[in-house]
Amino acid sequence: MDSFEGRCRLDWWANSSTLLGSIEVDVVITDADEGNWAAHGCLVSDNDEDRDDFAFLCNLDPVFMLRFADENMFDVIVNPAEGHHRFTLRRYTGPSERSFDYRIEL
Repeated sequence: MDSFEGRCRLDWWANSSTLLGSIEVDVVITDADEGNWAAHGCLVSDNDEDRDDFAFLCNLDPVFMLRFADENMFDVIVNPAEGHHRFTLRRYTGPSERSFDYRIEL
C-alpha cells in the first residue's frame, strides 16, 4: 500500500460469525520504513455513546478489522488517544483465533 486517505470502518468481531461493533472512521495510511506503514485516524461520529462503545471494545481487545469501501480488509491493532476519538493503527500479525477473559464485577 503506497498511501490512503479516506473513510473506512473498524469492525470488532467476537468470532467468525458475530460482529459486535462497527464504527465509521477517517484514516490516513502512509508508507514507512522497510515496507511498513504508519496510520492514524479519528472517529467520524461525535456521539458520546459511539465513543463509549468504541472505548469499551478497545479495552476488551484492541484488534479490529479495518474495512475499506471496496470491501478489502485486514486486521489492525487500535491504539486510542484523546478520549478514544483519535487513534493510531498498526497491522495485527498474531493468530486469527485468540481468546480473552473479561469479567464483570457485580
